[in-house]
Amino acid sequence: MKITMIGTGYVGLTTGACLANLGHDVICLDIDSKKIDNLNKGIMPIYEPGLKELVERNGKEKRLQFTIDLKKAIEFAEVVFLAVGTPQDDDGKADLKYIFKAAEDIAKSMNNYKVIVIKSTVPIGTAEKVNDILRRHTMYQYDVVSNPEFLREGSAIRDFTSPDRVVIGVNSERAKLQMINIYKSMERPGNPLMITDIKSSELIKYASNAMLATRISFMNQLAPLCEKLGADIKAVAEGMGLDKRIGPRFLQAGAGYGGSCFPKDVKALSYTLREYGCNADLIEAVDLVNEKQKLYIIPKIKSLIGDLHGKTIAVWGLAFKPKTDDMREAPAIPIITELLNQGATIKAFDPVAQDEAKKLFPKITYGANPYDVLENSDCLVIITEWDEFRYLDKQKIKSLMKEPNIVDGRNIYEPKEMKELGFNYLCVGRI
Repeated sequence: MKITMIGTGYVGLTTGACLANLGHDVICLDIDSKKIDNLNKGIMPIYEPGLKELVERNGKEKRLQFTIDLKKAIEFAEVVFLAVGTPQDDDGKADLKYIFKAAEDIAKSMNNYKVIVIKSTVPIGTAEKVNDILRRHTMYQYDVVSNPEFLREGSAIRDFTSPDRVVIGVNSERAKLQMINIYKSMERPGNPLMITDIKSSELIKYASNAMLATRISFMNQLAPLCEKLGADIKAVAEGMGLDKRIGPRFLQAGAGYGGSCFPKDVKALSYTLREYGCNADLIEAVDLVNEKQKLYIIPKIKSLIGDLHGKTIAVWGLAFKPKTDDMREAPAIPIITELLNQGATIKAFDPVAQDEAKKLFPKITYGANPYDVLENSDCLVIITEWDEFRYLDKQKIKSLMKEPNIVDGRNIYEPKEMKELGFNYLCVGRI
């Protein structure tokens, strides 16, 4: 099919490349001419494993194009995906100005029937508002569809090609058949194309992310209790996860969740509940626990090295999770900010996120490798659980540090082993 993707951010670019890889003809449209020029040169605006290769392969085979030409892109398409940003106000309300502007632009450039697919994460009722805008600005027929994304940064291509489900919210048979035609090659037993009404589809995305965030905050709420009791949060998580009704995923205690989805979607769902006069206590608590958890490790650091003023802290991990350079809502941001506010000197390393971090913290020191930041440090703080941190030479780590103090915000090491090696080691929910 002929598909246009409006927006070449994380969702738009990844989805567009993956749709092209399924055999569809895809044009990715953006108003940022520099970004489009770079994409046409093979320069990626984001880090995502496998994405550059996917873009290059499908570009060479002429299935994937990049343009700033709105009229060309809309007239070309049978199906137009909206994957533009939906930034958030302080109260959690989503700002839909980019969605609405894109809808108006589509309407004014239409030349025949189109299916307009909302891929961006949007509040319930957005499809109706998009429909109203289209109706005001075009005489052509169209259908609006909700098709939320469930891509995890760092594994987005695998998530697209092997999804748990593809959720499609439609209110017309014509649009339903078009969407099935796009995704039919991906349907597997137990991994269905789920066809539902539009409002349910819009809510499924928020509800899914809020549930996963709830599991994380639940474990983080238990972590201090484990420390006081002498219990092990990892053992608790394992025991819970063996219950088939619960399962093992998203039960890891740590320094809190971040990224572009969980924080934003939890706040947005809370706002929607309040907007419709419903109780939001549980969802608000999930967010509150997470915000507190991000600073939970500061007292741990101080318990090892005392007053932070004049101390040197080595930080491993800046991105909100491994396999991405995304620092949106990353726990590293409030942690480093607080350490700096208390007079510490920061030396940081992340395998891919350092360029992003430099925009936020231009004055801290960045290392070329994990060992580089350890020399003469008073404490090592682990904030992101990159695999390369797990198997480094621990004796070398110890020898480089001024004092062998480690606060592990992701529980990547075993407390017993670290203490036997002579480290003053603190983690989350374990002793």
